[in-house]
Amino acid sequence: MRGEKRFEYRNRPTKIMGRVLIYASIGPGPASEFRKLRMEPGDLPTGLLMGTVEIVGCQGTVGNYKWKLSKPRRLRHPVPPLKHPQPVWFYPF
Repeated sequence: MRGEKRFEYRNRPTKIMGRVLIYASIGPGPASEFRKLRMEPGDLPTGLLMGTVEIVGCQGTVGNYKWKLSKPRRLRHPVPPLKHPQPVWFYPF
């Protein structure tokens, strides 16, 4: 949400362009990754919609795609989704 991440790497392409929601997953990830950032699991929110970003492009080869990201916007207050996320896309409201 700080605008540092310019690409999202995925194994499939996307035709979706425009603004999408950013969801902080329920599982915080491995503790070793938090230590690298001098943080602990639980220091960051989980299971919430945190903001939006624009997908402005997609390029790559089979199994190795990068989605170009632009204009992140953080929500003033994280929002819990009404529906549970699915592996690829979900509709939270």
